[in-house]
Amino acid sequence: MIEAGLSEFSKWLAATPLSHTIQTTGWIIPFLQTIHILSVAVVFSSAILVDLRIWRLLECDVPLPEVARRFLPTIWPVLLILLTTGSLLIVGEPRRSLLNSTFYLKMALLAFAIMLTAGLQRSMSSSPNFWDRDRARRIAARFTATVSILAWCGILFAGRWIAYTQAG
Repeated sequence: MIEAGLSEFSKWLAATPLSHTIQTTGWIIPFLQTIHILSVAVVFSSAILVDLRIWRLLECDVPLPEVARRFLPTIWPVLLILLTTGSLLIVGEPRRSLLNSTFYLKMALLAFAIMLTAGLQRSMSSSPNFWDRDRARRIAARFTATVSILAWCGILFAGRWIAYTQAG
């Protein structure tokens, strides 16, 4: 039932003037993919730098709240660029994503990674030394950082995997 609805929606979306323009103008899809990939690099790097600092593998001489203040705010405006470019890529090739289970894996991982990142940022803005107060919190922070790294890497793999999995 849901698959049939998505198939019909994909057909309708592919027939819209915007989709037709994206499909037939040779430079649009490569341009959107380039902006999307560069934006993924910025978001991924920002999140991973904070996660690696939590593990004390990077910038050990800089306090964690300072690293978080420097990198986490970058994520939110760039996520809007990702949303825009990703949506336009879907409009241009709706079957490729909307009928592909790997796309939904990517979206689920993205939602999870965003929640982790927002939670980390919120905890640091309300109490900068929250994760350093005791051993249990440091362990929890490292566990969260590990899960975050796995989620962001999963997003990268799923994003590439979409091109190689069969839609529909």
